[in-house]
Amino acid sequence: MNIALIGYGTMGRAVEEIALQRGHSTGLKANRSFDFTPDDLRSFDVAVEFTEPGSAVANIYKCFEAGIPVVCGTTGWYQRLPEVKTECENNGNTLFYASNFSPGVNMLFHINEKLAELMNANPDYSPRIEEIHHLRKKDAPSGTAITLAEGILNHLDRKVKWVSGEAAESSELAVVSHRMDDVPGVHEVTYHSDVDVISLRHEAKNRKGFAFGAVLAAEWITNKKGVYTMRNLLHL
Repeated sequence: MNIALIGYGTMGRAVEEIALQRGHSTGLKANRSFDFTPDDLRSFDVAVEFTEPGSAVANIYKCFEAGIPVVCGTTGWYQRLPEVKTECENNGNTLFYASNFSPGVNMLFHINEKLAELMNANPDYSPRIEEIHHLRKKDAPSGTAITLAEGILNHLDRKVKWVSGEAAESSELAVVSHRMDDVPGVHEVTYHSDVDVISLRHEAKNRKGFAFGAVLAAEWITNKKGVYTMRNLLHL
């Protein structure tokens, strides 16, 4: 495949490394929306987008206009997801989006939901989420932490919303963010009771897992139409 890289920062370069190892080419490397047009994309098989929240939707729409599938790893724009899904489905386009492309993290998402189901009948346990990322990460909480929070809220009746930072009410789920030098990503879900703590933790050693998952998504999405996530790719 010939892959257009929209966003050629740390993640874009990691995606390129994996893509080249798997026999693909990367003929376009753009850092900003005004670095390319839909016409520039038409000769590509797929685009992989890792930029920033303010640019993601415009970049996705350029891919739609060019008629090529887009794999989007940018987070922080999901308030516009219903609109983008409608645009994609109504016009026969293709979008694969994920808050995290790591296969391991997506297994964590699945286990997180199963644990929340069990904990719904165990009110003595109170959940909490903490995440750590590098200082360059622009959104907080991370998209991965929000996905974990939503997985808990969907199955745990005693929590009605997540909040960024410490919870003020018992019905709130705390999602606490930390930013430190050169941390690829740590996410931990803990359930605290008076007698013990149960913990689910994922720690990325480097960015290769994220990049590998994004390239897998780009390969998998070929010749498909519609909106997909890692649940589809991993059959979760």
